[in-house]
Amino acid sequence: MEHLLFKLKFAVKDLERSSKKCEKEEKAEKAKCKKAIQKGNMDGAKIHAENAIRQKNQALNFLRMAARVDAVTSRVQTAVATRKITQSMAGVVKSMDSAMKSMNLEKISGLMDKFESQFEDLDVQSSYMEGTMSQTTTVSVPQSDVDSLMMQVADEAGLDLKASLPVGETSSIAETASIPDQDELTERLARLRQ
Repeated sequence: MEHLLFKLKFAVKDLERSSKKCEKEEKAEKAKCKKAIQKGNMDGAKIHAENAIRQKNQALNFLRMAARVDAVTSRVQTAVATRKITQSMAGVVKSMDSAMKSMNLEKISGLMDKFESQFEDLDVQSSYMEGTMSQTTTVSVPQSDVDSLMMQVADEAGLDLKASLPVGETSSIAETASIPDQDELTERLARLRQ
């Protein structure tokens, strides 16, 4: 069907080309008619005028034919598209049938519960890892180094940071973290490992 569609489109282009060729020949015949009239050759002018009219009619006929073939091409193209859509829809319907047959609500509910449980466990593990990582990072970097770097960045940016930084503060986030939060996270991690 696609091959037929290609041939029809090619035929339309060919007919349009032929129409344009006839229009050019019509113009050439009109020019010859004009020259013949200027020379006083009325019989020659009459022949060229008849040829010009014939070429004009032929160009119109080619255009009409191209329009008809183009209409057929559109119908064939619609048929091809419809066939492809129908095949796709048939595949989707088969897939939906098999999905509907294999659907077990109790099994799906159980899977969703298990998924939620595993997601909560992952959340607990992630928060424990984040806590551990922040503690190690803050312990390994002295507060004075952090303050001096912040002062340097503020100086480069032209900001006044001295007022917002406490003088001589050496405590870290690890020291200020609350012990009950750590105990709760440790207990949750122990439960996950069981």
